[in-house]
Amino acid sequence: MPSIRSAIALLSASAVIAAPLKKRDAAVYADRAIDHYNVMTGNGSYQSEYFSAENVPYHSVETLMVEAPDHGHESVSETYSFWVWLEAVNGKLTGNYDGVETAWEYLEKHMIPDAKNQPGNSRYNPSSPATYAPEDDDISNYPAQLVFQDGIVGEDPIAKELQQAYGTWDIYAMHWIIDGDNWYGYGQQGDGKTKPSFINTFQRGPSESTWKTVPHPCWETMKWGGSNGFLDLFTGDKSYAKQWRYTAAPDADARAVQAAYFGYIWAQEDGQDLSSVASKAAKLGDYLRYAQYDKYFKKIGNCVDYQRCSAGRGKNSAHYLISWYFAWGGGLQGDWAWRISSSHTHTGYQNPLAAWILSTDKAFKPKGSTAVKDWSTSLDRQLELFRWLQTPEGCIAGGATNSWQGHYAQPDSDITTFYGMFYDWQPVYHDPPSNNWTGMQGWGMERVCSLYYVSGNEKAGKVCRDWVKWVKETTQVSNGEVIHATNLSWEGNPDEWSSSDFNKSNRNASLHGTVSSRGLDLGSIASIIKGLLWISMKDNDQEGLKLVVDVMDAIENYRDDLGYAAEEAREDYSKFGDEVYIPSGWTGKNAQGANLRSGNTFIDIRPKYKQDPDWGQVEDFLNGGNPPTFRYHRFWGQTEIMVANGLIAIYDVPSMIDGYTPGPSPNPNPDDRTSCPASITRQGYKCCRVGCTVEYTDNDGEWGVEDGDWCGCGKAPSKDKCNANIIAQGYKCCKSCGTVYYEDGDGQWGVENNDWCGMPLNC
Repeated sequence: MPSIRSAIALLSASAVIAAPLKKRDAAVYADRAIDHYNVMTGNGSYQSEYFSAENVPYHSVETLMVEAPDHGHESVSETYSFWVWLEAVNGKLTGNYDGVETAWEYLEKHMIPDAKNQPGNSRYNPSSPATYAPEDDDISNYPAQLVFQDGIVGEDPIAKELQQAYGTWDIYAMHWIIDGDNWYGYGQQGDGKTKPSFINTFQRGPSESTWKTVPHPCWETMKWGGSNGFLDLFTGDKSYAKQWRYTAAPDADARAVQAAYFGYIWAQEDGQDLSSVASKAAKLGDYLRYAQYDKYFKKIGNCVDYQRCSAGRGKNSAHYLISWYFAWGGGLQGDWAWRISSSHTHTGYQNPLAAWILSTDKAFKPKGSTAVKDWSTSLDRQLELFRWLQTPEGCIAGGATNSWQGHYAQPDSDITTFYGMFYDWQPVYHDPPSNNWTGMQGWGMERVCSLYYVSGNEKAGKVCRDWVKWVKETTQVSNGEVIHATNLSWEGNPDEWSSSDFNKSNRNASLHGTVSSRGLDLGSIASIIKGLLWISMKDNDQEGLKLVVDVMDAIENYRDDLGYAAEEAREDYSKFGDEVYIPSGWTGKNAQGANLRSGNTFIDIRPKYKQDPDWGQVEDFLNGGNPPTFRYHRFWGQTEIMVANGLIAIYDVPSMIDGYTPGPSPNPNPDDRTSCPASITRQGYKCCRVGCTVEYTDNDGEWGVEDGDWCGCGKAPSKDKCNANIIAQGYKCCKSCGTVYYEDGDGQWGVENNDWCGMPLNC
């Protein structure tokens, strides 16, 4: 057997590249994904423009960037969850899974506060989790006045369970945002220099867009801000104590579980062990249950008037959905602590696949005594939410809340309910409305459709099939360009929900999502295409599979030296000059040296932006010029493209389109057929499925009965995909049929990941 290097040398590189390939060979997509990975990670060194010297994956390569993060070199828990995804797919494509463990190591190091950064959790009282503070739709009604009154807040039913399971009162969850380069200057624990550092922004209700936020440190020493630090911008109290506080974005934690799962099962297929990552993901999923509760642990359903709506006891405060956030904090001296969840849920944040993983897979079983049951309940509840909010067009509407307007107000009489929670077409934030961006369609539904693929859950399949109709109608590829729905508008309300209505036809006749803008958003279309990919593979939907590869092929036209990008004209950057609400009379100073007062604009409180190399075009726009244009490379969007290409290669999607079946998977399908004699199949009978019972024997062979007809009950097919002589030499079987580069007495040889592999026997 010649070495791989000598064989390629003999063939010459050009001969290898020019070898006969199928029209859309899976290797093409594998090469795209691996090359993209190497660009993003610096060939796995993490010395690239996507990472800081401390191995922080930036939200974007570019620094002048305002969306949910207000600076490109911040990072968010979303980014770290996508990093795990990136490494899982690269592991399957190359056989090297070290990056999965590396990504989780830095996820823990950078995003999950260690014990010294969350002191005093042992003083937390689950019977009195927090003090009630009402939210408000109007930012000018902040700070929210704390209400010190017994009986308003319910009990925390999982705190003691988690402490008993893990031997600590500390929370194992990611804070949602960090300052990767310490651009704001707060540092860790108020030192002003350590990076990355925990910061926060959103605190003041649904009208507080990023453009109206006042960034502040999570560790409040009152060194910056006003006389009470930044605390009295957000809550009203008689006096203020130095404190720490963190906020989780639960969809990111759930995505990390999802990505770890694929890394784990793929590594297992390849004879490698990622059980340590699986156990950490299970732990993350255990604490993620804080997202399943009402913000103040009040009972779920028709909860109106914060004084009259009952405080929860046991699990009656659980909605079992994945809410927008949960938060925890305490005193810097370690003398008190608090915890809250969120009453607001969004379909784009749900992850029924994570619920299925945490409730069914032994490697991902959380230690909490009620965790598996909770996630099992959550799985069904999440799927019901998607179905409740599915429009006749197929797209998915916003979400539901247990606290109307954030202070348990009475909604209008036409608002319908889901287990007593009120329909909200724009959950959590209104500027812009949270469900207008179609990325929410991709994020939520990709998880539903991947659940259908891996588990066969027919409820997930039902939702996905109806959603895919919308995807196909709103996504086109023409002359190498992708055009798709980028924003939606909403009207009407869903029908009142009953779980018995799941398969009911003609639902939600008055609920509609209408495409309000079309164009190209590379990250969101890649997310949507991943969802389409999962169900199209499961259902052998040829139209869907062709659209998947057509879109991903067209995306190659947007390739550049840093990955993929399209030009974006940012007219919203006029808001650099808009006022940030600061109450009259409040004054202070932040770590960039900006004086904070009523009338400040966004740029006033972020003066370092004027040092950014791209500031000139923003300044010109503010002075009456054209909108600034950028080619942004967002980590999450790049990863979605890499993962989509990687999945096409891993599952050999091109072979499905070309009409032949790829080799059997490492875990045989229960529908695999036996190998029966040709004397039976020549008569028009099929071979029976594996595990058949012999009912009759004659000269043609052994016969079984399936689906009311005779079939040939032969031997189970070999578990080896390729010749056993090849496996005995230590080589792997090729993942799919492809080019035969060499043939000898041991069989046919292919090449994958720069090494020999045995061609599958059924090629």
